[in-house]
Amino acid sequence: MDRTLSQTPVSNRTHIGFFGRMNAGKSSLINALAKQPVSIVSDEAGTTTDVVKKTMEIHGIGPCVLLDTAGFDDAGALGGLRTAASRRAAEATDLAVILFADTPDWTQEQAWLERFAAVSTPVIAVLSRADQRSEAENAALLERLRAQTGRTALAVSAVTGAGIDDLREALIAAASRAPEKRFILGDLVRPGDTIVLVMPQDPQAPEGRLIIPEVQTIREALDRQCIAICVQPEELPAALERLKAPPALIVTDSQVFDTVYAHKPEQTKLTSFSVLFAGYKGDIAYYTESVRAIDTLTESSRVLIAECCTHAPLDEDIGRVKIPRMLRQRTGPGLTVDVTAGADFPEDIGTYDLVIQCGGCMFNRKYVCSRIQRARDAGVPMTNYGVTIAYLKGILDKIDTGRKEGTEHDGAGNQNRDHLHRGRG
Repeated sequence: MDRTLSQTPVSNRTHIGFFGRMNAGKSSLINALAKQPVSIVSDEAGTTTDVVKKTMEIHGIGPCVLLDTAGFDDAGALGGLRTAASRRAAEATDLAVILFADTPDWTQEQAWLERFAAVSTPVIAVLSRADQRSEAENAALLERLRAQTGRTALAVSAVTGAGIDDLREALIAAASRAPEKRFILGDLVRPGDTIVLVMPQDPQAPEGRLIIPEVQTIREALDRQCIAICVQPEELPAALERLKAPPALIVTDSQVFDTVYAHKPEQTKLTSFSVLFAGYKGDIAYYTESVRAIDTLTESSRVLIAECCTHAPLDEDIGRVKIPRMLRQRTGPGLTVDVTAGADFPEDIGTYDLVIQCGGCMFNRKYVCSRIQRARDAGVPMTNYGVTIAYLKGILDKIDTGRKEGTEHDGAGNQNRDHLHRGRG
C-alpha cells in the first residue's frame, strides 16, 4: 500500500522549526534528534539553501515534521531568498528551537526569540556544539545566555549525543501545553448521528480521488462514531427519502449551497467543507465578520484570492473563475482580482480591499492564522471561500460553523469571540 495514503498529512502534524545562524549546527542537531541523516551537514556556511522537511513521530508528541531552515544571518541576493523561506517556515512553526552558537553577539537570536514570543510560539533555546567546549566554558555561556535573554537553555552536542534526550523531553513538555485538539466537525455531531456529505465529482478531477477536506471529514465522522452517507448533489433527494429520520447534519461543497439548501430538512444543520475548515484551520469569526466587506467593493477595488495548494487550475476553478465571476456580477467587470498559490502570499497586502483564503487544507493552522494576523495588522478584511459563497448566495445566516459560542485562541495567540455560531435550520 502507498504509505502516503496511511500517514498523517503534513498539514495535521506538529511543526517543529530549527532556527539559528549559518553553520550553527541545525542540520546536525536534526539528524541526531531523528537518528537518521535528514539534512546535508557541511562545515561550509550556507549549505542549507531552502527549508528541509522531515516527517516522523516523536513519542509523547505524535506525528510531527522537523523544519531545517537556512541561517538567519545569510546575506546577498540568494541569502535574502533563503531568509525569506526561513521567515515563512517560522509562520508555520508550532514549536521553535533556536540554536545559540559561541559568538560574542546574540542580537539576531534575541530578535527571533521576540518574533516567536509575539505569536505565542513555544521556544526552546539550545547552546549548540557543546562537545567543542569544556564543561566550564559551556556553563559560562549558559549563564551569559540566561542573563542576556532571560531564558534557560540546553547545552547539546549532535556529535556525542549529550543533551539530545533533554531536548526531546523539552519538546514533549512544550507540546503538552499546546491548545486542545480541534475537530473539523466541531460541536455539530455526536456519536450515532447520521450525516450526509454532498460531494460533487468534477469530471476534470483525477479518477478515484477525493479532495483532502472530503477525505479528512469522512475519517473524522467515522472516528466520532457517526453514520456517514456520501452522495452527489443529484442523489441528495433520494438519499433523504430513504432515511427513516432527517440527518443531524449535511456537509456540502460550497458551490452547491443553494441546491442543497433547497432540499435540507428543517431540523437538519447545514455547513460546507470550506466553512468547516475555516473554523478548523482559521478564524471563523473574523472570516464571517470580514465577508461583509463585499458590500463595499466597487470596480476600482482590489481582491486577493489566496490558494494554499498549487494544483493545475480547472476550467471552472472555484478560486480563479467562479468566485471572481460572482464578485464581478455584484461590483462590475472592472474589479481587480489577483490570485496567489501555495506559500506565495504577498508581503504587503495593504493594497487590497479584501483577501479571500481557501479552506487551507494544505497548511497547518499556525500558518493559516499567521496570514490572518497579517491581514489584521494591515487592516484588511479576510474571509474564505465557503463563507464568501454562502454570503453571495444569501444563506450565510443559515450555515453552521461548528464552533461553540465563546472565547477561543486563534493560532497566533489572540483571543477571538466566535459569536457567529449560526443556523439550526
